[in-house]
Amino acid sequence: MKYLFVLFLFAVISFNAKSQTASDSVKAAVNELFTAMKTSDSVLLVGCFADSAVLQTIGRNKEKLLVKNESVKEFASSVAKAPKGSLDERIVFDMVKIDGVLASVWTPYSFYYKGNFSHCGVNSFQLIKTDKGWKIQYLIDTRRKAGCN
Repeated sequence: MKYLFVLFLFAVISFNAKSQTASDSVKAAVNELFTAMKTSDSVLLVGCFADSAVLQTIGRNKEKLLVKNESVKEFASSVAKAPKGSLDERIVFDMVKIDGVLASVWTPYSFYYKGNFSHCGVNSFQLIKTDKGWKIQYLIDTRRKAGCN
C-alpha cells in the first residue's frame, strides 16, 4: 500500500511539472522581476533581463508627453537601495501572447511603497526565450495617481 501511495504521489508531481504551459513560464519570468523588487535583490533583478534590454516609462511634464529611458543597471541600483519589502508592485496578468521565442505580456498594476499606495498604471513586456529561459527584452510602463482601481 505504501508503495502504491509513493507511486501515485510521484505520478501527480510528474504530471504537474509537465503540465506547466509556456504561458506559465512567461508569467513566472515576469513575477521573478517583482520578487526581486520586493526583496531588493539587484542580482536577481538583473537576471530577469536580456543583455540588450530596454526599459522605458511614459509620463508627462505639464502638457508634454515624455518617454524616459533607464538602463537595467540604473534600475537594479535603485532597487538595491530600497529597504527590503518596501517596493510592492501588485500586477494582474491581463494578456499573455506567445509565438515561439517571443512573448508579449500586458499587466495593469498598483504600486505601493512601504505599504502606502504610490501610483498605478500598466506594464507592457516583450520577452524572448533564451538558453536560460524567458528574459525581459523590453519593458515600458505608464504611471498615474488618478483613475486607479
